[in-house]
Amino acid sequence: MLDIRIEKTTNPKPIPGPENPLKFGTIFTDHMFIMNYTRGQGWHDARIVPYAPISLEPSAMVFHYGQEMFEGLKAYKTEEGKTLLFRPNKNIERANKTNERICIPTIPEEDFLQAIKAVVKVDEAWIPTRPGTSLYIRPFIIATDPFLGVRPSDTYLFMIILSPVGAYYPEGLNPVKIWIEDEYVRAVRGGVGEAKTGANYVASMKAQDKAHEEGYSQVLWLDGVERKYIEEVGAMNIFFKINGTVVTPKLNGSILPGVTRDSVIRLCEKWGVPVEERRISIDEIYEAHKNGTLEEVFGTGTAAVISPVGSLRWEDHIMQVKDGGIGEFSQKFYDTVTGIQTGKIADELGWTVEV
Repeated sequence: MLDIRIEKTTNPKPIPGPENPLKFGTIFTDHMFIMNYTRGQGWHDARIVPYAPISLEPSAMVFHYGQEMFEGLKAYKTEEGKTLLFRPNKNIERANKTNERICIPTIPEEDFLQAIKAVVKVDEAWIPTRPGTSLYIRPFIIATDPFLGVRPSDTYLFMIILSPVGAYYPEGLNPVKIWIEDEYVRAVRGGVGEAKTGANYVASMKAQDKAHEEGYSQVLWLDGVERKYIEEVGAMNIFFKINGTVVTPKLNGSILPGVTRDSVIRLCEKWGVPVEERRISIDEIYEAHKNGTLEEVFGTGTAAVISPVGSLRWEDHIMQVKDGGIGEFSQKFYDTVTGIQTGKIADELGWTVEV
């Protein structure tokens, strides 16, 4: 168990009121968690301190070689006043897999969860309660050695910051428009596509800029070798409902194993809805759209939860999904997942953890 030192701010910030729209990722709470790693000593000096800038050497290895990871999960307030985390152990498990992939020391799961609970507890008053809002939790680790040379760092900072948020996309639960990218490549098997590291996201920005210029919210990536198999959206995993069956790309080493993705698959199994994890080509999606069997498309992720897709653009083809509105299954998944997260629906699957 961590011995966490707590230093509370003497200058608290105003907590956003109900009139604040809570644009995603722009407001941060009063405190943050920090823990150091030193080779030979391990993780040490766990503390919660006032949110403030940090000081790093210009030669810190994170700036030059990109050795860093991050995670994202949320805390919710129930009507009874409890604070719930949603499947935090899945995030922690994924974090340590990312750590292993990019040579960062792993953090014991119980210590990781204790750190999350502790900092959320300190800033519990910041958890918003309006529908569609939550407290976003961002754990991350950066390499801090002042050294210019390609090797794993000997020192690291593990930090957790918190942000009260609303919807990730400006559209909220209204269907988004997705651009299917066929020029740039985000990841290939054997790379870091399945890791939650910044390099995995900066590779997507060029295509995302292009998509935004054309009026599309996000990019859907094809595989980096054959350029024909669906992988994931920039900030979400992707699902298709084709002729009654829910289909999502199989994890293959270049797709992030999303926690919400896994939750949707488990719910499909619980409800008796046919669900398949397999390779799915863009040609298959195009054919399903042409013959009328493409019934719904939606993305899943911690930030967006469930995001219905109203249209897809591939090359010169614009594929409107049914009437362009939110589908029945997308709505059911959203209502169920958010209902469990906020305690409005009984958690029969043991997914929530109380702070």
